[in-house]
Amino acid sequence: MRIIPAIDIMDGKCVRLSKGDYSTKKIYNENPLEVAKQFEAHGIKYLHLVDLDGAKSKHIVNHKILEAIASQTSLIIDFGGGLKTDEDLRIAFECGANQITGGSIAVKNLEIFKSWLDKFGSEKIILGADAKDEKVAISGWTEDSALELIPFIQKYIEEGIRYVICTDISKDGMLQGPSFDLYKKILDECQSVKALPIAIGTKPNGNEMKLIASGGISTFDELPKLAKIGCEGVIVGKAIYENRISLKQLENYILNAL
Repeated sequence: MRIIPAIDIMDGKCVRLSKGDYSTKKIYNENPLEVAKQFEAHGIKYLHLVDLDGAKSKHIVNHKILEAIASQTSLIIDFGGGLKTDEDLRIAFECGANQITGGSIAVKNLEIFKSWLDKFGSEKIILGADAKDEKVAISGWTEDSALELIPFIQKYIEEGIRYVICTDISKDGMLQGPSFDLYKKILDECQSVKALPIAIGTKPNGNEMKLIASGGISTFDELPKLAKIGCEGVIVGKAIYENRISLKQLENYILNAL
């Protein structure tokens, strides 16, 4: 299972929120690049970079920080937050994103999101399926939709999506443990869904969904449990910044997995 630390950016700084509430902002470092370099120094290869200003503004904002991290580390970066147009994607990829995550756009503009999937392929586009009470939430979690989470994911698997980040908003930033039951349910109910043969980078009858757990991670012991139920990756944020999980623990986990 891939370990993917998170850096959330607001006003150019590394912050964390609780349950996506902007008023709960806590600044952990003034320099996101410095944090990224710390991750890299401990053998971490992946980074989940979120443009909170972008999510609020509905267009990419912190692309210069993305560019700095991408050019000065070897981290493989997935980038999200406010990506709404082809121009936003162009900027994100040109600034060094390896993958982009689309959440609200996948709900509000199916055609644009599908066009990105067709153009860039399933290795580049991640579905951000953020949920509250198993309903999809959008717009930086400021809006609830009427969409049921699992059918939403199933629909996009049929369209060729392979990477899915699922955040249980009720858990995010609360350090109370992740939604094991929810992730198991998603894996149980989505693994049998077949992809259509039309999408780039997919197999006609295959399902290679890679579920990335996000939200609520509080202790190191939760990581192997997520791996056991079949999560392909896990995003760890506040637990690192609050010293609940050390970078040395993550480094050892990664080394033991090799």
